[in-house]
Amino acid sequence: MTDMMRAWVVSDPRPINQCPLVLVERPVPIPSRGEVLVRVRVCGVCRTDLHLAEGELAPRGDHMVPGHEVVGEVVLLGEGASRFRTGDRVGIAWLRHTCGACRWCRAGRENLCPQSRYTGWDADGGYAEFAVVPEAFAYRVPVSFADEQAAPLLCAGIIGYRSLVRAQLPAGGRLGIYGFGASAHLTAQLAIAQGAQVHVLTRSQQARELALQLGAASVGGAFDPAPVPLDSAIIFAPAGELVPLALESLGPSGTLALAGIHMSDIPALDYQRHLFGERTLCSVTSNTRRDGEEFLVLAQRLGVQVTTTPVPFEQADVALRDLAGGRVRGAAVLTLPG
Repeated sequence: MTDMMRAWVVSDPRPINQCPLVLVERPVPIPSRGEVLVRVRVCGVCRTDLHLAEGELAPRGDHMVPGHEVVGEVVLLGEGASRFRTGDRVGIAWLRHTCGACRWCRAGRENLCPQSRYTGWDADGGYAEFAVVPEAFAYRVPVSFADEQAAPLLCAGIIGYRSLVRAQLPAGGRLGIYGFGASAHLTAQLAIAQGAQVHVLTRSQQARELALQLGAASVGGAFDPAPVPLDSAIIFAPAGELVPLALESLGPSGTLALAGIHMSDIPALDYQRHLFGERTLCSVTSNTRRDGEEFLVLAQRLGVQVTTTPVPFEQADVALRDLAGGRVRGAAVLTLPG
């Protein structure tokens, strides 16, 4: 195994058209106790990576390697690591550490742990030829998904699943989805498979066409009113101006979940128009490992179709620009040679 690897790093957070990502060579990381070293095969491109590159999420380290939807092969075990063997295929996701002792961890809500740490934000991620991960936070990847299709499941899929749970969609209910990228196109399939009627509102004509192919009951523009009163809604787009519109589309006792880690400012809400009638507005913060395990089982059982746009590893910066411009169908996935 080589001692050096290629990796994309955020050199200086700034608008994506000003090239904040730089391709560098650096030493292959060495796994610490309880960690495994993974040879990266593919890495999904997530909107969170874009937020990090552009500085909308404050960097937590210099020249950080983004990427947290990694599928690869275990090539080296750190001291004490025994959950996997070399050659195993594993997934590396966003959440990579929690304390295990605080009130939130003890209550099964480790996503709220104040000591939580994240791949590609607190520690180097998967826009690289190798990555390390604590074995307790790695996933076994369902065999029914090829590498390229599995990568988006590890963040887009897991966060979409938690968002659906937070949205409290009743059985057979009407779900509105605002924005239809990597996460939304997976979440819609879960909801439809469970008997929901899904209405998609998004700016992209290409995304609207994909939504119809996947079984959406209706599609419309991002700022169009929903065609029916909604029981639940999820906003995946990082656009705070959609919040009042989505709340107005909810029927009584409806719930709106905000799925993003970053969102532009939300306009002032009118109590009677937007919240009265026992409507609920809630956010989604990361995920628990249990969310991940539950979602991966469901995705395999329900035969979720993952729509991807493969991008050569050498064009990671192009992939983020395309994501920012709404030019990605489904999920972009970086593919590494070999």
